[in-house]
Amino acid sequence: MEKNNHKKHNVYISEEENILKWEDVQNLFKNTFGNEVYSSWLQKISLIKEFNDYLVLGVPTRFFRDWIVSRYLDKILEQVKSAKPSLNRIEFKIIEENKNNSDLIKIDELNKVSEIKDSILNYNRLNPNLNFDNFIQGKSNDIALSYSKKICEHLSRYNPLYICGGVGLGKTHLLNAIGLELQGENNVMFISAERFMYHFIKSIKKNDMVNFKDFFRKSSVFIIDDIQFIRGKESLQEEFFHTFNSLIEKGSQIIISADRTPMKLDRVQERIKSRLAGGLVVDIDIPDLELKVKIIRKKLTEIESQFKESINLSDEVINYVANESKASIRELIGILNRVIAFSRVHNKVLNLADCKNILKDVFSQIKVITVDKIQNVVSNYYNIPLSDMLSQRRSRPLARPRQVAMYLAKKMTSRSLPEIGRRFANRDHTTVIHAVKTITRLSEQDDEMKKNINQIKDLLQEQ
Repeated sequence: MEKNNHKKHNVYISEEENILKWEDVQNLFKNTFGNEVYSSWLQKISLIKEFNDYLVLGVPTRFFRDWIVSRYLDKILEQVKSAKPSLNRIEFKIIEENKNNSDLIKIDELNKVSEIKDSILNYNRLNPNLNFDNFIQGKSNDIALSYSKKICEHLSRYNPLYICGGVGLGKTHLLNAIGLELQGENNVMFISAERFMYHFIKSIKKNDMVNFKDFFRKSSVFIIDDIQFIRGKESLQEEFFHTFNSLIEKGSQIIISADRTPMKLDRVQERIKSRLAGGLVVDIDIPDLELKVKIIRKKLTEIESQFKESINLSDEVINYVANESKASIRELIGILNRVIAFSRVHNKVLNLADCKNILKDVFSQIKVITVDKIQNVVSNYYNIPLSDMLSQRRSRPLARPRQVAMYLAKKMTSRSLPEIGRRFANRDHTTVIHAVKTITRLSEQDDEMKKNINQIKDLLQEQ
């Protein structure tokens, strides 16, 4: 009798009698986990059998099952229970993996590892020219340079090392230099976040995530450039998080670069930002005049050595180019190349008037900056919704960015104080005056505020 009752309790419900509508459950998954996780993983789950108290779900591969069980099972069970409270467990069945071809699969997996390795090497070779000897030191980058060298002497003392700064200021150069210094005695992996994502997606499509994980987690030094590229990519962030943890647990050194500090990485999981900020964060600032002059002179020496020719640029011309170039080192070198090319073509030593004439279109390019543009850039920079920044709320996290936006609107546009006030939810012009005075005072007294203002100005000029 007990046996019959047990059978009745676990009775199989035919497809026609299914109480659970799998389409509704899938919609629950999509709303709970988001479109990216859903389309990458959960959409491929199918309902095979439904019993009174448990489900049998189908998944494509063994890896697929392990990944879902380790990361999403609790929430999946929670969702199906909300649709059918009697359920208390889930079983998975692999429905596409061919167990009869296990030997062929093993051989294919070896080929896939080689494919990943070769592809990465083709795109991420360390550049021998981007070494520490060729990195020009100045006040804006000396701390980042110092700790990059210390990492090479004492692995894992600062882990991760996180180098941040604007575009074209030398972050990739430092990462490359670290890789060159350590590659002799370590298994160095150097890759951009974009290429990491490319291989991640490719491995998902080929059901080859096991080899992807093995390949990226075996390095003793893991260097990843431009980590801000993972913003908004939920499934990629999941994989990076677990790769990061695995490498830290085995004692590998991690070096990361980004265009902003960890806590300003919007649309990135809080747990990732917390781990990135838990190491050593150093920044590279915009180069000052002295450093730009040193860079120009170094570049001239390199060109003269490479092409066996003499390039005569006066101190006056060098100082003009350095002083007028306001953005990145990369832009500075591009401007210098333009001056040198003109000198070569016309076979003449350039004076200051020649230089100004050559570069008049470069330095006279004035981008139109509007109050709307300032508001959008500032809200993105501080990672707050624009609607909140323009609201009447006066909390500190909103008030300070609002004051910064008003300050920049006054300094970088031709709008009057009343006009600016109206663009900030019809505030009075006295509010704008107070904001300008406050930010002026803070930028003079607080180095962090001064740096924030300069970075926002750069973002406005770039867009």
